[in-house]
Amino acid sequence: MSRRPRVLAIVQAGGKGSRMDVLTRERAKPALPYAGQYQLVDFALSSLAHSGISDVWLSVQYLATSLHKHVANGRPWDLDRTRGGLQWLPPEEGSGAASQDGFSEGNADDLYRNLKSITDFGADVVLVLSADSVCSIDLRDVVDQHLDRGSSCTIVTTEVTRSQASAKGVVRVGRGGRVTGFDYKPEDPAGTTVAAEIFAYDPARLARALEDLRAERVDAADGEDSGLGDFGEHLVPRLVADGDVHAFALPGYWRDVGTPSEYVASHRDLLAGRVDVIDDPEWPILTRWPELPPARIRKGAVVEASVVSAGADVAGTVLRSVLGPGVRVGRGALVEDSVVFAQTTIEAGAEVRGAVVDSECTIARGAWVGETPPGTRVGDDRIVLVGHESRVGRNVVVPPGARLEPGSTA
Repeated sequence: MSRRPRVLAIVQAGGKGSRMDVLTRERAKPALPYAGQYQLVDFALSSLAHSGISDVWLSVQYLATSLHKHVANGRPWDLDRTRGGLQWLPPEEGSGAASQDGFSEGNADDLYRNLKSITDFGADVVLVLSADSVCSIDLRDVVDQHLDRGSSCTIVTTEVTRSQASAKGVVRVGRGGRVTGFDYKPEDPAGTTVAAEIFAYDPARLARALEDLRAERVDAADGEDSGLGDFGEHLVPRLVADGDVHAFALPGYWRDVGTPSEYVASHRDLLAGRVDVIDDPEWPILTRWPELPPARIRKGAVVEASVVSAGADVAGTVLRSVLGPGVRVGRGALVEDSVVFAQTTIEAGAEVRGAVVDSECTIARGAWVGETPPGTRVGDDRIVLVGHESRVGRNVVVPPGARLEPGSTA
């Protein structure tokens, strides 16, 4: 009987998530809610759990406590176990060739900082996943292809629009799926095939590439930075130049939700039925469920093309929106084309349009938040973002594009 390959998975839970503005002031980006009841980290952890990968390291740089309650010890994904299971990789001080103090300066730098632990683990394959995109994938297929072809790296790819490609790593794929070129965030993309930020690495060749790049870039680094930056700056281009990098086309839906406009657009996809990720009963997205009663839709309420989570209480009108757990919408209130996080109250007569409202907020009677026309493309400059525990007072108007910091009163 052939031995099963030993796989180590590293889920990179990202940095400050500054592009999400006030929504990530008090939480790590992977802790952002999605579709009401999930958090973004659920998608990577669910793919790993269903793929039978049980050695999972969660690398958290900022605000790790915002993930602790949800992730805990990995129980929703059957990762709370004596051998293997979920292991947290917080920033730490140390000494040695692969150690810098403080936070990592990119996901390749993050791998370099943990290189000794990765090498000591003795994996046949190292899987590295981002925790801020919406997708689902059977990673066994990625591992099998990676080992069958003897790849130094396998890049999971997906298709996006040309405008989206300019913010991603654009992958040029030749015969037999071999990667012939890689352009990181090009101003004028040569194609629309991009890295979905899921990689399989040969551990020895990964270590060699990181060590060589570190030696070459020592002059560009300082005591807290290896100079390696993100995967697309030096690591992946080096492996592509050396050959034996292959692409694996991701089947199904994928979207990076790292900006407010992409976040809202993905929820629009959800409401339009285009997010197949959560539709497979044989491959569910696993999460820590809220302990709340069922949602309640009161007499006279109107709810159309929306998601209403457990514990919500709706007496007003909800159109093309997502309501998180415990959200209350008063009589005569309107929520349209918006995402509202848990335990927020929209009081009677208030209107919320084209907005993302964080948890435990209050939109008081008669307040007006946003005004984006239904069906229009929402840009970051038009979406209203209301931070955690904020209050919009009676009859107050919050214009399109406004940002309310957590704890604000308008």
